[in-house]
Amino acid sequence: MSTRNWLTTVEAAQRLRLKRRTVYHLVESGRIPFSRAGGKLLFDPEQLDAWLASHAAAGAGGPEPVLPQTVAGSHDPLFEWALSASGCGLANACFGSTDGLDRLVDHRACAALLHLPDARTPGFNLEALQARAAQLPVVALHWARREQGLLLAPGNPLGIGGLSDLTRRGCRVALRQAGAGSNLLFARLMRLAGVGFAALSPIEPRASSESDMAAMIADDFADAGFGIRSAAVAARLEFIPLAWESVDLAMWRRQAFEPGLQALLAFCRGPRFAERARRLGGYDVSGHGRVVFNA
Repeated sequence: MSTRNWLTTVEAAQRLRLKRRTVYHLVESGRIPFSRAGGKLLFDPEQLDAWLASHAAAGAGGPEPVLPQTVAGSHDPLFEWALSASGCGLANACFGSTDGLDRLVDHRACAALLHLPDARTPGFNLEALQARAAQLPVVALHWARREQGLLLAPGNPLGIGGLSDLTRRGCRVALRQAGAGSNLLFARLMRLAGVGFAALSPIEPRASSESDMAAMIADDFADAGFGIRSAAVAARLEFIPLAWESVDLAMWRRQAFEPGLQALLAFCRGPRFAERARRLGGYDVSGHGRVVFNA
């Protein structure tokens, strides 16, 4: 195949005004036209222009791709309960906030629950959404504030009092998967405290959810981990509070008016949702439903 009129990945990203990583994600999900020659990705400029025009039409009210009725992103016990109790029919694919945002922008989820720490401010999610979804018809609503801290074995037998104590010899530390919002926040707090990850003794495999993290400590596979208060309460673990974070629900704007998300959002405006948050512990839902991002 002649490559004279074809674009490389870098050139395609420049033409579409997207990051090269985003182009790779679009290729992997089959959302963008491409070809391969000798293992190299190549893009027809005319096909790219047509794809961009159809994408713009969808944002302006044209036909939108059929999206899986799945909410990706962070694992959250309150959200998990609300999906079931509301009868909304939405599935949950909780593989971490970074994965959730990837699935959202690649049209592999209709919404994503996020708690990604901003790099330049103490806030959450805004920088990631501006970087990945600024040109997309995406809106994000505040879900809840959650209290994060250290989960410790009952009775705290190692006498852990803070982050620096996690580096003690023999202290087995459970970590979340790479890209999980909790892991990113933990890394930021460690940096601020002057404690390096290299000094930790992490165990494998990594915890895949907040509940998994708590279970690893309760079952004596780990001595400590970083997670949310409600997971510690449910597993009867000790908890040292370290920070409050903002968790937001990002979604394709049109999906906010589809039956699944409408049922979920309506349910969460009722008294059962607020009462459940109070009983779980470590939640502040006073700002629930507030718009925090609207591309």
